[in-house]
Amino acid sequence: MLRIPAVFIPTLAIGAIVCVVVLGGAAIADNKETAAVPGGPAMADFKGYETWQVISVSQHPGIIDVIVGNPAMIAAYKSGVPANGKPFPDGARMAKIHWNSKKFSDAFPVQSPDTLHDIDFMVRDSAKYTGDDHWGYAQFNYNTASDTFTPLGKGPSCGTACHQAAARTDYVFTEFPKR
Repeated sequence: MLRIPAVFIPTLAIGAIVCVVVLGGAAIADNKETAAVPGGPAMADFKGYETWQVISVSQHPGIIDVIVGNPAMIAAYKSGVPANGKPFPDGARMAKIHWNSKKFSDAFPVQSPDTLHDIDFMVRDSAKYTGDDHWGYAQFNYNTASDTFTPLGKGPSCGTACHQAAARTDYVFTEFPKR
């Protein structure tokens, strides 16, 4: 049996506390795997969204957005959905990444992305989301200081009311423009 001299116990205790704080902080800062809307989509459900194909872009005061889709979403757009009157298939996913904007430079005064603001997600799943639209919605606000995401917390149908205005295009506002 290993016997630790009493002189080293306070040092070991401090070391253990430092490890918990450092490792615990790292776990909190890397919460893409655990952040979730109660009863709804989780960030982990959208793994790989950072590499999905761009559907479109948008902008409003102080914010620049890019909207991306998974392969099922892109294939649906390419097949004519929603213009052909068909709904997006189950498994179609999209992400809207919002950045705070900044002036690129004085020499080239355009707006460009700055710090991450939030990320919105939509997933079509008619078995899980049984409302009229069959979409699950999630918004994750980003905290730059802690490098963490926090779900907006309104539930998986939080986007239904807003997206009602796009009911004729299967509740999706974003068009897939010609390339």
